[in-house]
Amino acid sequence: MKYLKITGKTKLQGEIKISGAKNAALPLLASTILAKNDIEIGNLPNVVDINTLLKLLEKLGSSYSKDKNRIKINTSTINNTKATYDIVKTMRASILVLGPLLARFGHCEVSLPGGCAIGQRPVDLHLKALEQMGATIEIKKGYIQATCENGLKGTKIVFDKVTVGGTENIIMAATLATGKTTIINAAKEPEIVQLCEVLQNAGVEITGVGSSKIEIEGTDGKLLDFKNFDIIPDRIEAGTYLCAAAITNSKITIQNVIPLHLEAVISKLEEMNFEIIQTEDSLTILPTEEIKPVNIITSEYPGFPTDMQAQFMALATQANGASTIDERLFENRFMHVSELLRLGADIHLNGNIATINGSGNSLNGTDVMATDLRASSALVLAALVAQGETNIHRIYHLDRGYEDLEGKLNKIGVNIKRFDE
Repeated sequence: MKYLKITGKTKLQGEIKISGAKNAALPLLASTILAKNDIEIGNLPNVVDINTLLKLLEKLGSSYSKDKNRIKINTSTINNTKATYDIVKTMRASILVLGPLLARFGHCEVSLPGGCAIGQRPVDLHLKALEQMGATIEIKKGYIQATCENGLKGTKIVFDKVTVGGTENIIMAATLATGKTTIINAAKEPEIVQLCEVLQNAGVEITGVGSSKIEIEGTDGKLLDFKNFDIIPDRIEAGTYLCAAAITNSKITIQNVIPLHLEAVISKLEEMNFEIIQTEDSLTILPTEEIKPVNIITSEYPGFPTDMQAQFMALATQANGASTIDERLFENRFMHVSELLRLGADIHLNGNIATINGSGNSLNGTDVMATDLRASSALVLAALVAQGETNIHRIYHLDRGYEDLEGKLNKIGVNIKRFDE
């Protein structure tokens, strides 16, 4: 087991190039199941979650060649429609193969998913929607067994609540269905927008992209002719490094970003008294004389992302006053609080609301344990301003979603090293 050792209390400076978005790459890789041709994908992040999904696609019968952040993939050779527990248990995004496998082959088995323990994220909305499209779904021995002998049929689907994975799964399933599928209360994330754009370029008629109502005209089972594409930049990675600059009160420029995707994060940083200079594809954050407290409520895009909540909690420990974070999306996403308390943070929980008392709160390095992907990054941020050395254990969570974290942080002046336990 590996851990990170970070020596805190250093000023940062320089530039960081943001990698491709993991949360965009995962559904896009799953969508290649719908293709009849080889596809080249660029700006693919080199993180564990991507490698896990590639391993799953390979096990299903796909082949690919990879060179750094570029991949050429061929799914025309898929001859297996069972996504087994040994892979799916490590990453819940594996559920994204359900829609495209079912649409293409008319049957599949997908293990119920695992992944970060940040709360209940049931797949019942995915399954209910597929049933509305004519699928027969059974849960047996921990597997989703799905069949549709006569193919999926376009229909009107109203999600009871916004679901990113559910929206992605149904968009992919609908591309090969017969007739038109209408999704009401669809998620609006940039990652979903790119999925729709890639499918549009492959010949699928999709309207309402980026809105809560998406309509997909199915191809009646005809596989798609995909065009080559690049993955969009990772807005959560970008937000994390903005918080690294903010918590150390340093000037940093992040490159290869789409500022529009970060409007909610930028707005909260500006509320905390930071100035941010924007260009078409970069953001520069400047130091401030006083870090002000902030109140945050997480919500679906374009609201404040739950994936940035933990990082802002670490940042709030350095604010001059009390901040609040109201987590509205997941019921168990404050597991990082106990580890921040070990570092000396002053945080109080009342249900799904955390109050962080800043006042330039002095943190002290110690041993802490990562509990999920974004909690891991919060501990890294806190370690940057903690006195002495902080050892962050169970960093396999970090490796799931951050490409070359140590290299990027070293480049801007962080004293960070990886060790074996």
